[in-house]
Amino acid sequence: MPGPQNLPDLVESIYDAGIDPWRWNDAVAGIRDFVGGKACGVFSKDSISKSGVTHYYCGADPHFIQLYADTHSKFDPLTVLPPHGKVVTVPELVEFEEYRKGRFYQEWMQPQGCSDAANVVLEMSNPSCPVMMTVLSGRRMVDPGMKHRLSLLVPHASRALLINRAMTAQLTLETALADVLDNLTAGIFLLDAFCRLVHANSAGRVLLAADDVVRTVAGQFVTSSADANRTLRDAFAGRDGAPPGASSDAMPLLARTGERYVAHMLPLSSVLRNAGERVVDAAGALLVRKVSLGGQSYGELIARTFELTPAELRVLLSIVEVGGIPETAAALGVAETTAKTHLHRVFAKTGVSRQVDLVKLAAGFANPFVN
Repeated sequence: MPGPQNLPDLVESIYDAGIDPWRWNDAVAGIRDFVGGKACGVFSKDSISKSGVTHYYCGADPHFIQLYADTHSKFDPLTVLPPHGKVVTVPELVEFEEYRKGRFYQEWMQPQGCSDAANVVLEMSNPSCPVMMTVLSGRRMVDPGMKHRLSLLVPHASRALLINRAMTAQLTLETALADVLDNLTAGIFLLDAFCRLVHANSAGRVLLAADDVVRTVAGQFVTSSADANRTLRDAFAGRDGAPPGASSDAMPLLARTGERYVAHMLPLSSVLRNAGERVVDAAGALLVRKVSLGGQSYGELIARTFELTPAELRVLLSIVEVGGIPETAAALGVAETTAKTHLHRVFAKTGVSRQVDLVKLAAGFANPFVN
């Protein structure tokens, strides 16, 4: 059995498992050897159903691990849990002679060549399903030395499991947020104070690949509009006196094909790591969305919202999708004076006075999710 001089290395391996769960089996093997048992396992047990799941183990036949999950977790001595962090043996939990006559001992412990075990509750973030550790002693009973050695490791194993839980929760949140962002039609770009690209969602990467309305030049994010680029540089660097990225104004962008886009800046105070693990500051986020009403249903929604007539709606859609009055008149086959009359009525009903503001208003009705 390894001596106490191995304790620092073993503690280090336990914390390594806290960061990388794949290392728990090695840590469990080290715990078994240090304590002096035959087998060791980390498992959770539902306090209501009494069902148990073994997460990491060593020294036990997989057949018995599966047998415990299927049947024998309901018969083990841990019917009443010991206090959190306290190492207890089987005789401290139940009347030992009665236990030796029961199914758990007869069908699970004895066939493995074991009689006693040291048990401890390690983690109770979920009180109804605590995480525990057990060290099976083999033929001999658990002695005070074994209990003491296990007790030295309990605080470290408990903290390592809490680290696992916190990291898992964070990764789950990050994955969920990434999925949400990647299902938006708007391109979302995180930029630092020098307008360098930190991150882009799926739609953003598509826009960058098109190399039209937005692109990166020598690592710096730029748009197709010189005015928008100046606004971005001033806002993200804080030269306009406002917090980075703080702006309520939408910036119109025009692609080479004539398609219209609208960009919005949002403040963002965060520290991120890029793929090279270099810490970077994201000063703000830029949302770039193509102006498209996404089908007739969105046109109908705008018409209902502002009580537009069919003719007024057609003019609004044409202004958004095609361009100004001459283009709209030609596309609809009406006189320019007629198009102007309908446009002025649209202005009156929507409360805007410029065609560019009408484009921004219409963009707000677009479906933000990927079709």
